[in-house]
Amino acid sequence: MAVASRSQPASRLVLHRKTVERGLSYLALAFFMFIALFPIFWMLMTSIKNDYDLVDPNLTPFWFQRPLTLGHYEYLFTATKFGTWLGNTFLISACVVAITLAVCIPGSYALARLRFFGAENLGIGIFLTYIVPPTILFLPLARVVATAGLYNSKWGLVLVYPTFTIPFCLWLLAGFFRTVPLEIEEAALVDGCNRLQAVLRVVLPLSMAGILTVAIFAFTLGMQEFVYALTFVSSSAEKPVTLGVVTDLIRGDVYFWGSLMAGALLAGVPVAILYNFFLDYFVEGITGGALK
Repeated sequence: MAVASRSQPASRLVLHRKTVERGLSYLALAFFMFIALFPIFWMLMTSIKNDYDLVDPNLTPFWFQRPLTLGHYEYLFTATKFGTWLGNTFLISACVVAITLAVCIPGSYALARLRFFGAENLGIGIFLTYIVPPTILFLPLARVVATAGLYNSKWGLVLVYPTFTIPFCLWLLAGFFRTVPLEIEEAALVDGCNRLQAVLRVVLPLSMAGILTVAIFAFTLGMQEFVYALTFVSSSAEKPVTLGVVTDLIRGDVYFWGSLMAGALLAGVPVAILYNFFLDYFVEGITGGALK
């Protein structure tokens, strides 16, 4: 009986400790969820508020007083070329992803598997080019774009965007290829595959998480870039959404806040959905490739 009486307070203490730890975990999770969701809530509320509610100083900015409206979305699609900007953005990002993968897959494999002089230093040197600020590079790249006859064209952005997606993606994917056991590839070679067949049938399927990580990263950078777009594109029909929304909805000191937030929300939702679908692959690609 004495032993049982002593074990009951101990079990209660353990249960209490677990309850406190769980409560603190949920509290921390709620805090981070608030930080993550508040900007989306703010954009949504601003995009459906009446114009008078947006400028009324006596009204709390977190709520509304007058009836909600979809006029800002209507203005976005009828008075601007938002649909064209969105299409340009997805086209540019898709082309950048294709170019990045076409260069990074064979390049990363060569850095990870082929033994040649300076391979490791070459990989580090390529990665270091990623940290060069775009404000330094856009001057020489302007000459390249003008020489190619792609100035004031979305295809000029397709030409220059890989300059900042390829270095990091090449380094990341090379790290992921190094985690694939060499014995598996050698077994494929013994079974009769040549080097190309071993890569296509063995290495790439095992590296799909890293490849998807690189694709998501390149797509996100292509969608969010602003400096090069502002430098090389001025025609409204050729602008990506990041540039079109800012330049056409900010006129002097007049900010079309409702339409600005509507445009930001519509442009950000696809990326959020994309990350949600491939989140597990993205985490596996980052932890399995770069950290190893």
